[in-house]
Amino acid sequence: DHIKPLCRLGDSISGHVLLKGNQISLLTGGDQTYTAMIEAIESAKHAVALQSYIFDHDGIGIRLAQALIDAKARGVNVRVLIDAVGAKYSRPPITGMLSEAGVPVGLFLPTAIGLRLVYANMRSHRKLLVVDGSRALTGGMNIRQAFMREFAGDAVAVDTHFSVTGPICDHLMDSFAHDWEFTTGERLEGDTWFAKFDAAQATQGIPIRAVLSGPDREVGRNQSMLLGALSVARNHVRIQSPYFLPEPVLLGALVTAARLGVRVDVVIPANNNLKLVSAAMEAQLEQLLQGGVNVWRAQGAFDHSKLMTVDDQWCYVGSSNVDPRSQRLNFELDLEVYDRDLAEQIAQTIDHKIEHGQRATMAELANRPFWLRLRNRFVWLASPLL
Repeated sequence: DHIKPLCRLGDSISGHVLLKGNQISLLTGGDQTYTAMIEAIESAKHAVALQSYIFDHDGIGIRLAQALIDAKARGVNVRVLIDAVGAKYSRPPITGMLSEAGVPVGLFLPTAIGLRLVYANMRSHRKLLVVDGSRALTGGMNIRQAFMREFAGDAVAVDTHFSVTGPICDHLMDSFAHDWEFTTGERLEGDTWFAKFDAAQATQGIPIRAVLSGPDREVGRNQSMLLGALSVARNHVRIQSPYFLPEPVLLGALVTAARLGVRVDVVIPANNNLKLVSAAMEAQLEQLLQGGVNVWRAQGAFDHSKLMTVDDQWCYVGSSNVDPRSQRLNFELDLEVYDRDLAEQIAQTIDHKIEHGQRATMAELANRPFWLRLRNRFVWLASPLL
């Protein structure tokens, strides 16, 4: 019963109702995720909509692009939306291969000198694949070969994605259609893109809601969901984020939950791919530790997963990091999931990181050289732009 207020909160701020009748499964790493994406594209009969922040022109990117090209060749409607900045992470960009094959590609908020330069910091961080309006994959995973063991070997990076079926796909396809129309002016609608779900199906299965946030009318939604979750927690909050820079109000909520007797565990990477972000994160640890929050550094390869559970009942997963960029500047897509089984899987994933991780302590922080602590504080001042 104590979780129910979160449903009312989501009703009031998300713009989407909580939908029953869904199934969701967790995908770990690129080996599982990219394989599932290619299989979904190959099974498409009517439509494929793919959106990503980064879509690299590398080993796995070429395979996914070819699957999209093959789908179009057999008569499937295909649309691909890539963030304009994320598209430049590899050279030549994958957009050339897709466009030459006739696949419609959109670049979200291209930046150039002039009026559009003001939007340079506002990026689409959403990762989404919807097939025939009835199956979707979403989460935190970009398209990069560094997340596949075949290409990266033992240095393979880790991430988490989710496969969903059911009425929640309407929320997800609606999100893509909105972003596609904003970018290209083309409206996607009708049975080609949206599946029909019968009333009986919508009364069973897992309740899930899509939560869209961004620097527009959706600003603040993400943070409101996190604050609401912390306010109802009674037993245990687990959070895993590669870039953990909570704004003061969220940091205060984490500390308040811990002081109320809730166990709050936060897992961050010991080996971060962004050194400046890692330095800024270090600058905030003292406030968290003093407030009773447990912070753990995950060992091994870099983990890009964004996961949260509350009291082993409620999950919040998707593209959002716990940092000012995700809270204020990026267009993000997350799922609010009410399912004990998924919560248990995520809890086990995070607990495994804790068991094999290194706990941050006040003594350790105090032993850092003064110049290093001072540097971290200066970097932290720029955290909204990192």
